[in-house]
Amino acid sequence: MWLLEFQAKRMLAEQEIPIPNSVLVREVSELQKIAYPVVLKAQVPVGGRSKAGAIQHVSSIAEAKATANTLLSMEVKGYSVKAVLAEEICCIEKEYYLACLSDKELNRPMIIASAAGGIDIEMITRKSPKKLVKRHVDPLVGLQEYDFRALAKALAVTDVNGIAKIIKGIWRIFRHQDATLVEINPLAQTSSGLVALDAKIVLDDKAAFRHAALYDKFNEEQKAIEKKALNVSEVLARDGGITYVPLDGNIGIIADGAGTGMLTLDMVYDMGQFPSNFCEMGGMAAEEIAKKAMEVVLANQRVKVLLISLIGGMTRMDQIAKGIAAYVQDHNMPVPIVARMCGTKAEVGIPILEELGVQVFEDLEEAVNTAVRIGKS
Repeated sequence: MWLLEFQAKRMLAEQEIPIPNSVLVREVSELQKIAYPVVLKAQVPVGGRSKAGAIQHVSSIAEAKATANTLLSMEVKGYSVKAVLAEEICCIEKEYYLACLSDKELNRPMIIASAAGGIDIEMITRKSPKKLVKRHVDPLVGLQEYDFRALAKALAVTDVNGIAKIIKGIWRIFRHQDATLVEINPLAQTSSGLVALDAKIVLDDKAAFRHAALYDKFNEEQKAIEKKALNVSEVLARDGGITYVPLDGNIGIIADGAGTGMLTLDMVYDMGQFPSNFCEMGGMAAEEIAKKAMEVVLANQRVKVLLISLIGGMTRMDQIAKGIAAYVQDHNMPVPIVARMCGTKAEVGIPILEELGVQVFEDLEEAVNTAVRIGKS
């Protein structure tokens, strides 16, 4: 579950992490009681709001009403804006990046920090890799005082106690609430101390049974705001029982398992392009699931090429191919389709796809290369 900013900041405040004063606004009329100037921030479960023009500074009630009307009528990466956060403006002296997440290679939590806050972590990694500091956490031991001192020194933060308190707080959220990501960007140095100006928290849905009351509360809040402003693909995925995560690129991906999907995702990134989604059908996917997955991914208008990554273990490739064919028969072929198909009954499935005009490869690298080339063109 991707929390909205106001929900994420409430979790930070519960850990005594400083946040700006703010008011959640659903109707323009609610702006009347707010002191100005403020920053208006669209509440959608996705990053990149600033680049999309969904975060705006306003200095008066008239400007706020006009801006709020614009924000509440816009979409950000497929999500309708149904509420904005009106937040006090802080005087920023310095911006930092701070996050807690899992290192998939070492299979342990880590703290990531950077003195280059306020921009995407991908941009920090690409443009200023030396400014990125990583500190792995032993889950049995937790964070130690020397971890805080090392991070403070690397960031050139003089308030060691302040940064330690914030790191402890995001670690507690990450560990005790089963989060997959707790991110503060930017963490601002102000005249009154460190303040979390923005927050992103993603909770692991597989652990929802351990936090039933918390999930119920978040779900009720999100539904009250907009009915969660799911995009079309997410609605279809939820109703069809398919795992689907929206991303920012233009290469649609369907895989028959999570491992295959993550590998394909990484290869697309390594070749310089960006996936539009992560979608996996599960290891026992059948014809109707394959057709539904096509509907889910291709409902996203940003998809310029569809990459289907399949390795037949328990999954039968002839059934998957029939599901793809059923979709194409109903919708034609809206974008070029590239498939990697091998394994159980691939000798039956491949001719079915080739007859549709799908480019089929047994080698995953060839398939990804072809899809990336099409995506770039």
